[in-house]
Amino acid sequence: MIAFDELLAQAQRSAVHLEMRDSYMLDDPTFVAWQRGETMDPVEQWRPWVELVQAALARGVAIRRARIISEPVSAYVRWEYETTTMNVEAGEQVRWLPRRRATDIPLPGNDFWLFDDSPVLVNHFDGNGQKPDLGYELIDDDPTLAKLCASAFEAVWERAIPHEEYRP
Repeated sequence: MIAFDELLAQAQRSAVHLEMRDSYMLDDPTFVAWQRGETMDPVEQWRPWVELVQAALARGVAIRRARIISEPVSAYVRWEYETTTMNVEAGEQVRWLPRRRATDIPLPGNDFWLFDDSPVLVNHFDGNGQKPDLGYELIDDDPTLAKLCASAFEAVWERAIPHEEYRP
């Protein structure tokens, strides 16, 4: 399967990411360290991501990330919120949508990335938020799915609160 950085490198206009879980990979070392009260510089911690995003932005690709979250937020979402400075400083636009405001939005069953109008990179997680061996599924031949993902993302984006204004 094509790597994420290659998909982003091929994008010409946009890359959008919709996240809909309240926790992911709870054994992530940076999350575990945060829970212990350790501090870190998220921009330096995720420098490769920052550089990848900045390269795409330099080519004119807009990168937007929307997160549907339950309130009060989980510990994992609080950590995401605190480390989102990395995403914003890299140049991503990030918004948060409280789950109660998403009830009437038709949503796909999984998190995803959509590059331009296609392909869709579906993110699969198990019940504990871990990535299974086949944690990604690239779908580049389903215009109906791409249209659902695009409309779902735009509906969420329209209602969501910009990171700079959201307070968990």
